[in-house]
Amino acid sequence: MDQHAAAVTFSKLAHELHSTEGLEETLELLVEAAPALVGSGSAGVLLTRRGRLAEPGPGTEPVAEKADRLQLEFEAGPAWDAVGEMHTVHAPAVAAYPEVRWGEAVAALGIGSALSVRLWTSEVTLGAITFYAERPRWFDENAIATAEIVGRHASIALASARNEESLHQAIDGRKLVGQAQGILMERFDLDDRRAFDVLRRYSQANNVKLIEVARLLVSTRELPED
Repeated sequence: MDQHAAAVTFSKLAHELHSTEGLEETLELLVEAAPALVGSGSAGVLLTRRGRLAEPGPGTEPVAEKADRLQLEFEAGPAWDAVGEMHTVHAPAVAAYPEVRWGEAVAALGIGSALSVRLWTSEVTLGAITFYAERPRWFDENAIATAEIVGRHASIALASARNEESLHQAIDGRKLVGQAQGILMERFDLDDRRAFDVLRRYSQANNVKLIEVARLLVSTRELPED
């Protein structure tokens, strides 16, 4: 890809990343478009949960998804090191990677080199994107610099998508609780405060989250007997 084409492609990706709504949609766009800019065959994203890599995102190719899942299985690999050491990790020859089990397993998939960039904001580490190539020593300095720029744009877009998704989930949860309260208010002639107390007591007595109690009541129109 020549410089002009690369600039156009990068500009388009940056714009689409920042305008895409939803975490899943943002991840899919990232792994579909970013490899062409970096010059890799595929890419995968691993997301953090409670500070640890724990959740695989989509991959452009099955081989990327398999390589990422091996990182989760062995709890090792360039994405783990990128997050743990807080910098980009280049594995020019995966077969010689310090974590031998991961390196050998990924090399058996036909992958020769890997490049992981941490996805982060000033407040949180979101995960890491790993670019995979068939040949060893595939990523040069320009590819590494491009991957890091992509990572910065992706970090901002993913943080925004995750926050919006959390907000939507919170709003949907409040609506569901409100619907459950309405059912109890109508059926038992309760005010909204007492209806909420009924839901809360059931939640505590049965060790079930309040949102799940509300969902059960709205879907079945009744609460099981204690």
